[in-house]
Formats: sequence, structure tokens, C-alpha cells
Amino acid sequence: MSLDETFIAAFHAHQKAGDLLHKDAHPNHHHAHEVYQTSTINALLAGIYDGQTSFGDMAAHGDFGLGTANGLDGEITIVDGEVYQIKSDGKAYPVDPSLQTPFAVVMNFCPSLQVDIDEHLDFESFTAALDAAVPSKNVFYAIKAHGHFREVQVRSVPKQEPPYKPLVEVVESQHVYEHKDVEGVLLGFRFPDYSQGINVPGCHLHFLTDDRSAGGHVLGFHTHHAQVEIDITSEFHMELPETGDFLEAALAGDTGDDIKKVEK
Repeated sequence: MSLDETFIAAFHAHQKAGDLLHKDAHPNHHHAHEVYQTSTINALLAGIYDGQTSFGDMAAHGDFGLGTANGLDGEITIVDGEVYQIKSDGKAYPVDPSLQTPFAVVMNFCPSLQVDIDEHLDFESFTAALDAAVPSKNVFYAIKAHGHFREVQVRSVPKQEPPYKPLVEVVESQHVYEHKDVEGVLLGFRFPDYSQGINVPGCHLHFLTDDRSAGGHVLGFHTHHAQVEIDITSEFHMELPETGDFLEAALAGDTGDDIKKVEK
């Protein structure tokens, strides 16, 4: 059975999309499946790299997620309530709750379904199979894939100093690392296409090694085997910065090409 058939079978086992959008209580928060976001991807693209929200604040809304730190200082990965900052040296550092973020997305992860993968896959085949199987492309999916990877290619960027350059210019100096024959977790979100400007349409994933020593924004990967868990929700809550930079920024327009450049 191919991966897309495996995903389809898993979704069909839950009968209908409505059955997957369960809203049972989470032990840590009354919004079990609400995706919570601070700021927008268009603001990050525009070079708005300083926010007022701390990761301690974000913890009240989720134990799972991703983002970045003020000054675009590394890639943030949140798993099982633990927050790690992968700096431009490729290493992961535990985060103090007072650290602030210009952009982050979290939720309390309660998987709706689980699929085991025992075949070699890359980023493109994995996301294509997921897209082919999802019961609706108009809701939100949190994705967590833990397993053994032949290789994972990740990036982080150096901390920026004002005046800030747009993100498409910053990623030209990104630091890329390859981890081979490694145990770890891929995690992130699949946002609908209509969310462009608010978040990244499609799959946006970060990686963290099992020993919590390294990771980053995922550029590519090849699996050996992995256990994939998916949380499906129709609940999305966004809060915007109240700083002058955000309030005065020109955030309209089609940023699709810029998003593709910074993602890959």
C-alpha cells in the first residue's frame, strides 16, 4: 500500500472529517485543538522581527509548535511543552520563558489519528501524500513525525540587528546543516492555501533530534521509518502586535513567491 493510500485508509477509518474535528478537553487547557498564532508571516517577510509576546505567554496556549525569537534569532521548536531555540550554529538551546517572539504558532497537541511509515520518503512525497489524503484542505493540520531518518537538511539564520532587512534577503546568508542516520522529530503545521499572508500555505516543518542537541527549519528529509501523528482542527486564533512597526507596515500584496524562497 502506498503512503497516500495508507493516509487515506487512516482518515477513512474515522469515517468523516467531522469525526476528526473532535473538541475533547485537553488536560492542560480548555482549548484542546485551537491553533494559536502571534503576528503574521507577511509581517516576518517585511522584516518585523521584534514582538512583545514571550514564550511563557505562548505556553498558556500550547505545548507544541514553532516560530522564531526576537531579532530573528534562530528557529524555535516546541515539543511536549519544551521550547528549544536552534541558533545559527545549528545547536538547540533550552529557552527561558521570558524570551520574546515576533512570530510563533502553537497548540495543545491531541492527535486525531496515527500512521506508521516504513518506506523511504522525502519531503515532497510525504507532503503530496498528505495533501492527497486529507478530508478537507480548508482546515488546519498539526503534524508530528517521530522516527529514524536517513538524512534531514535544516537551516537557521544569524541573529539580525536593526535596521532589519526583509526575510528574503536574510535567508541568503542562512546556515544549512545535514543530519544523517538520526533519530528525531519533525513537527509543524499544514495551513490552507487561503491563509497566504497570515501563515505559510501547505506544510511548514521544524526538526529536533531526540537528544535535543540540534535541529532547525526543515528544507528536506528522507525517512527510514516514522510514526506520524496528526491533529486536525477548525479552530484558529490570532493576536497581532500593537507595536508601531507592525501598525505602520505595508502588509498587503501577493507574497507567494517570497514565501517559496524563504521556505526552501
